[in-house]
Amino acid sequence: MGRIHLFEFEDQKWFPNFLRNYGTDFLQFLSNKTKMYKPIIPILEKGLRKSNTHQIVDLGSGGGGGLIWLNSELKKSITDLKIFLTDFYPNIPAFEYTKNQADNFEYITTPIDARQVPKGLEGLRTQFLSLHHFKPKDAQQILQNAVDAQCSIAIFEAQERSIPSILAMLFSPLTVLFTTPFIRPFKIGRVIFTYLIPIVPLFVLWDGVVSALRTYSVKEMHALIDGLNNKDSFDWEVARIKSGPGVILYLLGTKK
Repeated sequence: MGRIHLFEFEDQKWFPNFLRNYGTDFLQFLSNKTKMYKPIIPILEKGLRKSNTHQIVDLGSGGGGGLIWLNSELKKSITDLKIFLTDFYPNIPAFEYTKNQADNFEYITTPIDARQVPKGLEGLRTQFLSLHHFKPKDAQQILQNAVDAQCSIAIFEAQERSIPSILAMLFSPLTVLFTTPFIRPFKIGRVIFTYLIPIVPLFVLWDGVVSALRTYSVKEMHALIDGLNNKDSFDWEVARIKSGPGVILYLLGTKK
C-alpha cells in the first residue's frame, strides 16, 4: 500500500487526554458547521435500511464528529433513530454535550476497541475520520469483526492522500484560531493552549497532514475487503464522492 503510517499525537497513550479532546472537539465543530457529511446521508440511510435497524453504533467517535447535524437530518426519515457514541479514549464532556443536543444519543463511558466490539452493541457500525488511525492488519480486523458479528459497517474519511488534501490541512491552524471561541462546551484550557501556548493548532496541523498520508484509497479499501473471511456474506460498496471543495471516501458493508 502507498499510505505512509507516520505517528499522530492523538494516537499516543502519553498524549494528555485534555489536549486530545480539544482536537476532537475542533473536528466535531467543523464537521457540524460545514455540513461536510451532507453527501453521505443516502449512504447511511441505505446502510440502516439494508440492515433492518434504526440504531447506529459509532466507533472512534472522538468529539462526536458531524453526528449532531447528521442526526437532525436522518431523523426526518428515521424518527426512532438511536445513536451510541463510543471511543477507545472516550471524550466524556463532548459525549455529554452531544447527548444534550438530542434525546436519541447515548454513549459508552468505558473504552471500546473498534477491532473487538463487545456483543450487545448492535446496529449499523460507523466510523468517521478514524480508519486511517489503524494499520492494515488492524483495519482489516475491524472489518472482519463486523463480518463475524453480522453487523453492517459504514466508514467515512473526509480527506485523501493527495496534494489538495495536504494543502488544505496546512490551513488548519488558522481555522483552529478562528473557531476556538465558538466551540462548545467552553473550556478555558482550550483558549490557553490555542492562543497563549499554541499546542492545539500545531498538533492539529501535524495530525491533519499525517491523516491525509495515512488515508486508505478506494483501491486499498478493496484490498482490505479481499482479505476477509466470509466476505461474500456481505455486499460491499467503496467509492469517492465530492463534498463541497473536498472529497469523502467511503466503504459500506451490509449483510446479505
